[in-house]
Formats: sequence, structure tokens, C-alpha cells
Amino acid sequence: MNLYDRLTAVGASDAPFLEPQGGAPIRYGDLDAATARLANALQNAGVAPGDRVLVQTEKSATALLLYLAALRAGAIYLPLNTGYTHAEAAYFVEDAEPSLIICDPAAVGDFQSIAQGARIETLDAMGEGSFTDLARTQPAAFDTVARSDDDLAAILYTSGTTGRSKGAMLSHANLASNAAALVQAWRFTADDVLIHALPIFHVHGLFVATHTVMLAGASMLFRPKFDPADAVRLMDRATVMMGVPTYYTRLLDHPGLTREAAGGMRLFVSGSAPLLAETHHAFLEHTGHAILERYGMTETGMNTSNPYAGERIPGTVGPPLPGVELRITDLDSGRPMPDGQIGVIEVRGPNVFQGYWRNPGKTAQEFRTDGFFITGDLGLIDERGYVSIVGRGKDLIISGGLNVYPKEVETAIDALPGVVESAVVGAPHPDFGEAVVAFVVPDDSHPDETTIRKALDGCLARFKQPKRVFMLDTLPRNTMGKVQKAELRERVKALFSEG
Repeated sequence: MNLYDRLTAVGASDAPFLEPQGGAPIRYGDLDAATARLANALQNAGVAPGDRVLVQTEKSATALLLYLAALRAGAIYLPLNTGYTHAEAAYFVEDAEPSLIICDPAAVGDFQSIAQGARIETLDAMGEGSFTDLARTQPAAFDTVARSDDDLAAILYTSGTTGRSKGAMLSHANLASNAAALVQAWRFTADDVLIHALPIFHVHGLFVATHTVMLAGASMLFRPKFDPADAVRLMDRATVMMGVPTYYTRLLDHPGLTREAAGGMRLFVSGSAPLLAETHHAFLEHTGHAILERYGMTETGMNTSNPYAGERIPGTVGPPLPGVELRITDLDSGRPMPDGQIGVIEVRGPNVFQGYWRNPGKTAQEFRTDGFFITGDLGLIDERGYVSIVGRGKDLIISGGLNVYPKEVETAIDALPGVVESAVVGAPHPDFGEAVVAFVVPDDSHPDETTIRKALDGCLARFKQPKRVFMLDTLPRNTMGKVQKAELRERVKALFSEG
């Protein structure tokens, strides 16, 4: 079944679906005509079922409706991070070969030079542009294209931190199954109202937030970006908020965040990057709410979640979601590891993607013969069945032949007085192979390298202790809040050589 049909089967026609900032609400009953015009416009622009539609636009209600229209038309939706450069976009166009590119009007010239025959239309931050103009002239009826479970609904490119980005192929069934699991796990109903301040070029905002709302017939307060003052104001109308850790640290800095302000909320969800235990505890103290942290990735959607009813443990991402199998395996041999031991996280289930676009070799490399996908994340399962993420396999530091897991060192550093947060990477070392190096964001007390290294002496084994500690004003992050350790490793090559 086409995912669009699944998503629109629940919401009552007069129920609000989306309320844009400063605009009139869009009701579930409005979706059929609105997406029909856009789907007809896609066909008019030459898009056939299975064609890729590459979209790099600012967040707007029209941009979200465009995604739904692409589903209806049987196209494969390919959203690009708005921060990608011209050179990066050129790679995606060459790799995906879209038949249609929809971009901001200011970017038309850039895309014309790399379009490779694709048609170009525009859509701006207000939801206006040549594509909107085309849609206005189209019929308000459209026969949704039938799709099988394995037909592709979207291609999302990975961040490319270990090489060129790869296109993760996500089917209609992949996305539908994950949404159903989240509705069940997070107890979404038609009474829920979500504060949606996430970007919609990413799994979190486009799939997790939007699909969960639609499959429950719930509604959302749709914001172009996150603003803590705005979020606090909306809490008396909302029941759920989804965000990245940065959203919660910014909320904690806002004086309006109180137990009273959050009194009508039932759930705060965090993901896309690890949430510091300090942030979890501070938010609980300020609001009475324990943030629910979950774990997912581009290739799988969500895999695990702390429980809705039950203990939400800082530093863990909970047990697997309904229908998802998860195991920990040895980094080298691939054999299953017992609970409590660190290894590579592997998952299997209807949420797991179809493979990498036009890259069968890489696809085969990342799947076991029994169908488990090798995530590349390192983690462990504790006695309660909760999963903890300790880092990426590529982030593992081998110092003097001994394994050092950056998360363990970061946790020890983050607990020290004067430390806001930290990131740990490996640096080439002539004796040890790799040395542990820490980057620290200090608070106003300004601890120095000597203070931090001395504090860790006796707290961590010698081989785990940083050989150097460098201070930064902020850690480099991508748009979803993940620390860019590849960038830190590049910095450390020069910094470590200095001393």
C-alpha cells in the first residue's frame, strides 16, 4: 500500500493536521485536494513513478505537502540538507539522477550548472515559487499511484563522515512499520499536539515526527525553526515535543521553563545525538519531566526507545521497539556478545532499509547473511535489556593495543567541575599507535588542561587518560546536533604535533 494512504486513513476530516506559524490551519480534510494539485504538478513536470525528486528548500507547510504529494505520485523523495554546498549538491545530483529538482529561487543558478538534464522548479521559505504557481493550475483530484511494500518512498543520504555520502533507500513499508511502532511505544492518540520545530530534510523531522502524528490522527504546531521562547509559549497548547539535545539545553537557559509551563505536556523526546545525563537531570528538576531518549539512524529509522511507562535512564536509549531485533556482536569476528559487553550493534526488522542506492557492494558489506544490518555503532545491553551507545566503530581508539571507548572517557570528563561538555578522539602516536585526546568546553570557572588531567588520574585507567586536553568555546556539530568528530580528528593532527 502507498504510504500516503496509510498516513491519511486515521485523521478526521475536520481535525487540524498542521498549524503553520502565522498561517491558517491545514485540516486532514484539506490534504487530499492540496496534495492532489502538487502531485498533478509533479506529473506535469515529467515525474513518473520511481523517478527521484530532489528537494533543497527551507521548511514550510508547502514543502511538507510536497513530500506527501511525491508519495502519492509514486516518486522517490530525496530531501537535501539546506546547509549543503554547491559542490555537495552536485554529487547528489550526479549520484541520484533526479528528473526534477526543486530549490530555493536564489539557488537556481547553482543547480542549472549541475542539473544534468533535470527540470528545475523553485519553492521558497514562504512556500511560494514556480512549483507552487504550477500546482495552483492543477486539478484538485488525483489517483494515488499504487505502491508495493518494497517500492522506494525516499532516499536519504548519510552524513558522509566516513567517505562519500551513501543514499539509503527507504521503502513505503519501512517507513510505515516504524511509524506504527512509535505510535504504540509513545502512546500517540488523536488528542496529541506536537511542537514541530525540527528540519524536514532529516529522518527525525520528516519521518519520526510527521509520520507518528499522521498515523495517530494527531496535529502539530509547525515552526520553521526552534526558538526556546516560542516553544515555552506553545506548551500550554501542546502535549508532545521532539527535539535534539541542543533544544533542551537552550530551553533550560530560558527563564520561562518551569513546572507550570510544562504542566500540560505529556512527553519530551530527544534524539539525533546523545543527550548528556546532566541535561536529563536538569530538565527533570525544572519541569518534572524525564526526557525520553531513543536511538535511530538514517538507514533504519528508530530502533530503540526508553519506555513511556517505566524508568528512563540517562545515558541509555532503552530496549528495542516492537518488531525490531537487536544484538551486540564482536567487532572483529561478528559473533554475538553476552549482555554487559561492548560490541557492534546490529538490527533486523521491517524498519531496516533496502540498501544503498546504486551501491550493491556496500549494501552486501553492511548486512549479515541472516539479514541483520551492521550499524557501525558500538554499544552494550544491560541486565534490564536497555541499550547504551558508547560510540561509532570508527571512533574506537586503540592505544597500546588496548581498546578505549570515547564515551567512557567523555562521561568521566563531563562529570568534572567546570566542564560543560567534551569530545574524545584518537590521535596518531609513535609509541602507542593512537593517543587519547580530549576537547573540552569549559564553564566560567575556566579549568585548564592540567586541572582536568589531574582530576582524571585515579578515575580512569592510565591508558584511557587523555594525553592532551584542548579547550574549545563550542564543539563542532552538524545541523542535527551531532558532534563532528571527523573535524576534531583533523584539528588534532595539527594540535597534537604542537606539543
